[in-house]
This record gives sequence, C-alpha cells and structure tokens, in this order.
Amino acid sequence: MTRRAPLLPLLVSAAVAAGATGCGDAGRSSGSASPDRPPFSGEAALELVEVQVAFGPRVPGTPGHAAQLGWMLAILDTLAPEVVADTFIHRTTSDRDLTLVNVRARFRPDESRRLVLLAHWDTRPTADQEDDPAARALPIPGANDGGSGVAVLLHLARLFAAQPPPVGVDILLVDGEDYGPGADDMFLGARRYAETVSRDDRPTYGVLLDMVGDADPLFPMEGYSAGYALPLNKRVWSVAERLGYGEWFPSRVVDPVGDDHVPLLEAGIPTIDIIDLDYGPDNTYWHTHQDTPEHVRASTLRMVGEVLAEFVYSGG
Repeated sequence: MTRRAPLLPLLVSAAVAAGATGCGDAGRSSGSASPDRPPFSGEAALELVEVQVAFGPRVPGTPGHAAQLGWMLAILDTLAPEVVADTFIHRTTSDRDLTLVNVRARFRPDESRRLVLLAHWDTRPTADQEDDPAARALPIPGANDGGSGVAVLLHLARLFAAQPPPVGVDILLVDGEDYGPGADDMFLGARRYAETVSRDDRPTYGVLLDMVGDADPLFPMEGYSAGYALPLNKRVWSVAERLGYGEWFPSRVVDPVGDDHVPLLEAGIPTIDIIDLDYGPDNTYWHTHQDTPEHVRASTLRMVGEVLAEFVYSGG
C-alpha cells in the first residue's frame, strides 16, 4: 500500500456522519452475531502472519515469493471447491519482466450472487521510508503490509470450508501491489483481475484488506470507498458497530488512497478498502524494517476477521 495523489477523477464526498476515533483493546466483541458464523481465531491468523514473514520478503522473483505461492495454493486446495492460479507477465517501467500470480479461491462457485474479498500477498522490494539510505535499499518484512490481509483471508477460507457461506465468495490474493516505486508498477494483480474477470464470475461488490493488524488500529472510511461505494461502506461499518467495534470503525471519511480497490472501482465493481493508515507511532513502521510480527496483534486480526465473517454470514 502507498499513499499518493488521487487516481480517480471523481470528487469524493465527505458527507458522512463523524464517528468515534478512540483506540483501546480491540479484542472484545459485545454485539450479537449471526448463528451461522463460525468463530474467528485471531491467534490462528497471527500464526499465518508469522509463517509468511518466515519465508522472507515476498518480492516477485525471489525465493520467498515462490515459497509463499506454493504454501497458499496448498492451503486453499484443501479448502475451496475451485482454486485458480492466474500467472501473467508485467513489463516494468525499468524494462524488467515480472512473473506475477493472482490466486483465487472460489466458494459456492455456482452461486450467481458473489462478492470478492481481496488482499495483496507480495511485499515492498525497498524500505523506502527508512532514514538510512543503506537500509532503504532492502526489502521490508511485510508482516502487516501484505501479511495481515492474507492471514485474515486464509483463516476465513477455513471458516467457509467448514460452514459454506450463504452467498458466493471469491478470496482473491493479488500479486504485484507494492512493487513500485511508482503507480505504473503497482496494483498489478488488481488491474489484471479487473481486466480479465468474466461476466459470469464478476462479483456484485468487493472488500479489500490492507494493513489490518496494527496494535493500535483505526479504520475510518477511505475516501474512494466512501465516494464510489458508500452503501457498501456503510453496511460493513454497521456490522462493526453491531459487533461492538464501532470505536475502531468510525464513520468519518479520510483522504483517498491509491490501493488495489481502485482498479475494481474503475471497472465498475463497488469495492471498499479496510485500511489502517497509521502503522506504529506516527506511522513509523510503514515501509520500514519495523513491519514485523511483533507489531501485529491477534486481537486486531480477530476484530477484522469477525467483521468480515459476520458480513458474509449475514448475507452480505
């Protein structure tokens, strides 16, 4: 994930009521839940973060990238009725060919009403927010930026396998989101999906997870999400409120962020971004070597996982 100038031409409306912005123990859930929803384990999700970081940086073309791809496919092949690995080549602005792979696990593939839940599984090849130029040239560990969203979605896949959801769900793990350094070499897997998804497989809407494991979480409504998919944004945030997580999902709108939901929005698929824009004190862990599992919390992963699971099992 990276912050950058707006990518879409529409002026995003901020006409959403302000919500609470405080933080605290995000591990509690005090609201009522769908009786069909299996429990989401934050501890199990955190273990999935740790496994990913142990592979090393998951930069396209590296051993860690190949190891993570095989690991994800092995897990999803045991859980989903249908798993698709879409391999494609991207020529970068520096004339390098990247081999990238989107992984899509389809639950209830014959269901016409579908939603896509997505996260990027690659990691940033440079720690561009480090102060030391030598450290800047090295890749980030990607525990939160990449690892957290993948972990939540892989654990949700376990839930969907144990208790089929009431709607069709595609879990989409996109590659090449964070390669960079500029936007021309980012969001590559999301662009590929938006350009190639068939009419029969096209989802009704989507939810993106990016940086969802911080110890001090806050998920306001991201500007593009609120501007282009406000009804969906409100539905998901109302689920968080009902579960007792409204404090961490305030209904105020923040600046738009270039991220993997943008290509889907441009393709006419309403998609929102659940994203925490302040990782660590003054955002000091973002795109640095501090993006490690010790700065990711099971309680935050559980909160986000419960919100998504409740949203799906209550019918989307």
